[in-house]
Parts: sequence; C-alpha cells; structure tokens
Amino acid sequence: MTATARRAETESIAVSPSRNGTVVHLAKRATTRFDLKRGGLGLARNTLPPLLVTLVLLGIWQLTCSQPGATLPPPSQVWTDSYDLIVDPFFNFGSQDIGLAWRVLTSLERVAMGFGLAAIVGVFLGAVVGQSIWAMRGLDPIFQILRTVPPLAWLPLSLAAFQDSNPSAIFVIFITSIWPVIINTAVGVRNIPEDYRNIARVLRLNPLEFFVRIMVPAAAPYIFTGLRIGVGLSWLAIVAAEMLTGGVGIGFFIWDAWNSSRLSDIIVALAYIGVTGFVLDKLVAAARQASSPAALRPELRGRRIMSSLSQDSTTSTNSFEQAAVSRAEVLQGYQRSPSSKGEFVSSHRAFRLRQVHPAQPHRRAHHG
Repeated sequence: MTATARRAETESIAVSPSRNGTVVHLAKRATTRFDLKRGGLGLARNTLPPLLVTLVLLGIWQLTCSQPGATLPPPSQVWTDSYDLIVDPFFNFGSQDIGLAWRVLTSLERVAMGFGLAAIVGVFLGAVVGQSIWAMRGLDPIFQILRTVPPLAWLPLSLAAFQDSNPSAIFVIFITSIWPVIINTAVGVRNIPEDYRNIARVLRLNPLEFFVRIMVPAAAPYIFTGLRIGVGLSWLAIVAAEMLTGGVGIGFFIWDAWNSSRLSDIIVALAYIGVTGFVLDKLVAAARQASSPAALRPELRGRRIMSSLSQDSTTSTNSFEQAAVSRAEVLQGYQRSPSSKGEFVSSHRAFRLRQVHPAQPHRRAHHG
C-alpha cells in the first residue's frame, strides 16, 4: 500500500457519513510512535537532571575527601568498606547481623502503627475542631503548644509510662505526626463552602452522612497535605527514637556504627533513610490520586459532591410527592364517605407513618 492510499484510508476513517446524511468527524487515532516518544522525553526530563546533579556532587565529594587530612571517607572508600551492605541488603546471619533492608522494614512496621493511629485520631479531632467553634477555641491553643515540643522530649515520659522501648517508640511517632493532620483537617473543614452546608441542612443529613459525603471530599486536599507532612515527621521521629531505645531498627544501626567508628556504614544507612522517606512521600501522594481523583481540582470536587447530593434530593422529593398524594387520597375519601371520624383518624395516622418512614411500604390501618 502506497503512502497516498494509506492517507486516503485514514481520511475515510476520520470523516464518515452517518445514516441521516450528516458528516460525523471522528478523532484521528494516535500512533504508538508518538506516545513512546512523548513518554521517553518525559522520563528523560524527570531523570536526567537529578542524575547529573548527583554525579556532580559525588565528584566534588570524591575530590574533597581524597585530600590528606580528610575526616570523612570518599565515595570510593564507602563502596569498598560497605560493599556487603550495598549489594546484599537482605542477608540474615543472626539477630543483630542482618541487612539494612530488614532494619528498614522493622522501623517501617513501627511507623505504620504510630502513623496509622495518628491519621485516624487526627482526622477525627480535626473535623471536630473545624466544625465546632467552641472546640476550636478550647483545643486549638493546646494543640499549638503541644506541637512545638520536640519528638525526643516525649521519649523519657513514654518510657516511664509504657516500661518498654517498642510502644514508647510508637507513641513518639504518634505524638509527632498527629499535629499536622489535625491542623490541616481543621482548616479544610472550616473552608467547606456554605452552599454544601445548606444543602446538607435541606436534605437533613445526619452527622455521619455529612462527614462521609460532604466533609471528607471537600477537605480531602487539606487532609492529604497533613498526611504527607505527618509521614515525613514520623520517619524522622523513629530514627531518632531508635538511637536511644535500641533494637534492630535503622536508627540503632547508625548509633551502633558510630560507636564502632564505621563511618562508611553510617553513610550507606543515611542513603537508605533518604530513599525510604522519598518513597513514603510518593506513596501518600499516590494514595491521594487513587482514592480521590476529584480532590485535585476544586471544580471536579464540587461537581462530585453535588452529584452525590442530587441523588438524595431526588429521593427525598419523590418520597414527599408520594406522601402528598397519599394525604390527598385520604382527604378525598373522607369527603366522599365520612362514615366515621375514627376511620379518618386511623387513615391520617397511617399517612403520618408513611411520612416519617417513606422508604417502608404502605401499611393498612387496622381498626380497633
């Protein structure tokens, strides 16, 4: 097939007549070559700049620390001294002779428990503070004071309370990461548009429905911002806490390497900590996009909330119309043949029952 024939076939696909005689213009199919080229350019644009900067910094580090009298090892010496930690991070030769990957996973287990509890409690308290003016006046000054306390200042108190290093480290993570979650959630709840609140009052949503269907979608960007800040603070707190409490975490490994003068191992451990923190931040950002895509754009978020509430509005309107028709039927029946006043009262009670519970089927009124 020649190039002219292929072009004619493409144009015949792009413009095709419909049954009623009108011409329907179809979108041209994107080629795979263009998509691959655009993806390759995006990958190079995001990868090459940090890679070049890293190579430049490594070169400067090598030149600086290779001079006589340097106190820190150059990258070449770090590779030679810590080759086993870099190449095989999952080795396991005993309780304390394990690879850095296992130590990082141990620290991440504590972070998951402390940060997960902080996320649940923080969102709840932030919603209460943002929704109630009295709760904000009473609790906000206390939160502002407690959030300025350094993480390690809580460690002696937690050790005295729990008498164990593992729950003490989890408590330090919790108390460190909960404050940004509370503050950002409260700000997001206070910034909910008044139109959403008015619609909730019209539909008579209970507090749980208001929290799930209006408060969380409207404040989602603020909530996830607090979660991203909190997960970073929790990773910082666990490393510092493990240096003092001991165990098999990455923080205790750094402290033990310092006591043994293994500076190369400390540098490798710092690289593991930095990469892990970067991955945690990206995971929270990915969870935000996966759980609530409309939260990224305010107009889409508002459209999603209004669409959800319009369904309840339609249901409530239909229930009200059915109740009005039932009441009209009762009144007309009483006007046609008012056999007894008790019959009308019984029918009216049945109507009120349907009005209170519109979703239940109509029940016949039994005469006493």
